[in-house]
Amino acid sequence: MAIPENLDVQGEKGYFVPLENNPEVMSHLAQELGISSDLGFYDVYSIDEPELLAVIPRPVYALLFICPAEVYWKARRKEQNIAVYDGSGDKEPVIWFKQTIRHACGLIGLLHGLSNGGAKKYITSGSDLDGLLKEAIPLKPLPRANLLYESRALEAAHRSAAQQGDTAAPPAEDENNQHFICFVKSDNGHLWELEGGWNGPLDRGALKPDEDALSEHALQLGVRTFLKEAQTGGNLSFSIVALAPKSNEVNR
Repeated sequence: MAIPENLDVQGEKGYFVPLENNPEVMSHLAQELGISSDLGFYDVYSIDEPELLAVIPRPVYALLFICPAEVYWKARRKEQNIAVYDGSGDKEPVIWFKQTIRHACGLIGLLHGLSNGGAKKYITSGSDLDGLLKEAIPLKPLPRANLLYESRALEAAHRSAAQQGDTAAPPAEDENNQHFICFVKSDNGHLWELEGGWNGPLDRGALKPDEDALSEHALQLGVRTFLKEAQTGGNLSFSIVALAPKSNEVNR
């Protein structure tokens, strides 16, 4: 991930190896943290072809979206001066994690997808993620970020997942000009854009009860805003992974 100007990186220790945005890597990381194997991870090969969208089980709880840094900043240039988020507690509509570890944007994106909305029900009681969230939710953003930074469980799970990709893991110090963004339908029915290098969570608007994170309305509020910028001359290298029930769990 390209390091945003407002990303507070804490010393030389704070380097992770960038993660690939593919279902195998994200599923491995999620299960290492304590997510039930009943939660599925699916490549979204197209958001325009109905036959490809039809193979993804519904509802889709969240999307992990990766895009080039240049497109990210073009799409969000008008929002760079939003107020810095300082919320905490279980009354907040979402839990948001500030990123203070270089190249951990994949991990932070996944944490956002697992900690909010429908995917929360797959967290195993007593797991590392369950314990981490119980500690994190009452904290303000900076102490919460420090909790992640100091977590040996997160570090170990991330290291294991980084070895699962289709390509050799790059050195942690290498530059990575990609951004991971999580779009999640929260418990209050809104689509939230969650990215740890930003000033806080972004509420993209209300979704209808039958609209999930991969619905056309959600795509218009989120992913398509980035594609629109890319089509005006930017880099078209994108990747989307959907978090949804395993296909054999949908009708249970």
